[in-house]
Amino acid sequence: MEKENKDKEVAEEEERPEEPKKKSKFKWILIASVALAVVASGAIAGFYLMTKADPKKPLPVKPVVLSILPMDPFVVNIAETNGERYLKIVIQLEVSDPGVGPELEQLKPRIRDSILDLLTPKTYKDLMDLVGKQRLREDIAGRINNILQRGKVTKVYFTDFVIQ
Repeated sequence: MEKENKDKEVAEEEERPEEPKKKSKFKWILIASVALAVVASGAIAGFYLMTKADPKKPLPVKPVVLSILPMDPFVVNIAETNGERYLKIVIQLEVSDPGVGPELEQLKPRIRDSILDLLTPKTYKDLMDLVGKQRLREDIAGRINNILQRGKVTKVYFTDFVIQ
């Protein structure tokens, strides 16, 4: 009987090491499948982020083409000088659309009238300092932009500014 007990113990010992081997195989299979899932999800996320960060192709930036259009000279009497002083001003308009030229030419009488209405009440003091000239540029651009239908005046240049 002792031999039988020893045989049973030997048999049990032989069976016990087999169980940890099965568990260790299961453990490695589980670790491998988790690692594979992590790598796959990382690859999918990386692909998604790479394609999302570089959207199709950005549209090429078209350079802004500005045109400068000349205006005829303006000569007006300065207010509060009893006709002793006058202002001669020549302006050029920077416009956002080169196609504004024909519209500007067609609306020239209306634009000139609006600018003359703006210039006549100006005093010598209004026109002599830098702030007054800058305000005049902004006012001229605003009045012309209210008249134009297409494009807009982006800047007004004084090419001749004489007070006598």
